[in-house]
Amino acid sequence: MVPVSNALTRVADHKARVAGLVGATPVVAAPVADCLGLVLARDLVAPVALPPFDNSAMDGYAVRAADVAAVPVELPVAQDVPAGRTDLVPLEPGTAHRIMTGAPVPEGADAVVQVEWTDGGTSAVRVDRSVAPGQNVRRAADDVAPGTTVLTAGTPLGPAQLGLAAALGFGELPVRRRPRVLVLSTGSELVGPGVPLAPGQIYESNGVMLAAAVREAGGEAELLRFVPDDVAQFHAAVESRIASFDLLLTSGGVSAGAYEVVKDAFTGRGVEFTKVAMQPGGPQGAGRYRGVAVATLPGNPVSAQVSFEVFVRPALRAAMGFRQVERPTAVARLNAPVSSPAGRTQFRRGAYDPASGRVVTPVGGPGSHLLSALAVSDCLIEVPEDVTELAAGDEVVVRLLHG
Repeated sequence: MVPVSNALTRVADHKARVAGLVGATPVVAAPVADCLGLVLARDLVAPVALPPFDNSAMDGYAVRAADVAAVPVELPVAQDVPAGRTDLVPLEPGTAHRIMTGAPVPEGADAVVQVEWTDGGTSAVRVDRSVAPGQNVRRAADDVAPGTTVLTAGTPLGPAQLGLAAALGFGELPVRRRPRVLVLSTGSELVGPGVPLAPGQIYESNGVMLAAAVREAGGEAELLRFVPDDVAQFHAAVESRIASFDLLLTSGGVSAGAYEVVKDAFTGRGVEFTKVAMQPGGPQGAGRYRGVAVATLPGNPVSAQVSFEVFVRPALRAAMGFRQVERPTAVARLNAPVSSPAGRTQFRRGAYDPASGRVVTPVGGPGSHLLSALAVSDCLIEVPEDVTELAAGDEVVVRLLHG
């Protein structure tokens, strides 16, 4: 057995250790359609103008503004110009071309009369309202000029950014690839769903939860389940898979019991174990095994998920190139008293209501097994390590879990 030190590691120190283990992922060229939630690795420079040509902002008629200065006036309709037409015929004076939204404005036209200001004719059109030169015409490069840097490195790629890239003709984008995480759940007591529980058995949940948390953070997760509390079997399971991953993430087997398989397997092999000054989630480990980053989390489900939020999620986000790696926070007022152990940062589950004066309600107690309370919470209430009692009405910092 490994002796347990009475010294506690500060939350910030263990966080820095985990962050230092998970390096930036390589830059790859990924299809635009697959880049949602990734981060642009290099500046994106427009190769073409946007729009690439003068086009109509309305369904209507391309005209010379001078020809419709005195209205009503009737003009012969010489051409139809649907969107996508490439064989444009110049507009002759005293005529109109029927034109659709987005279609190229023909040479000779300097305005578009929207169809609502006409009688909608097809061979000839009566125009009832005049237009000024340039009216209802979207000029080439009005949005983006060629050579313009439209997105800078470090920009998170959402629907609007991907739409812009596609509009400029990019089929691939340089991004940092998603971190690959092997999620390992240990415990001889664990069984899968649908299996009748024998005395002393529980359904495995940490692996499912942590793999989902990895994906929500932007990474790729592979779940390796039901590794028993046996060091030889643990090593066999890990060593057959670990080489292709950026991070091995385990839960359980890191405390002070007699069957702490993760601690027994990794001690002296590049992973250091400590007790962090936090509640829940004290027992932690971090290091490298066979060159791969390892983060070992405690086995109680709330401890595992809170530990992921505090230590692992920011490291994964940083590896992907995000500038903002932390969850958003807010200052809120407690509507119930909270107590916390001295010398430990406490993370209590909470429900935050910004519409009612930024009030936060503690959900459930501090117990690390109360998974149902975590499931209905939308924030973590952070109680500093030097605070043991907070009254209703006191202000606290809340970490918002859905932003």
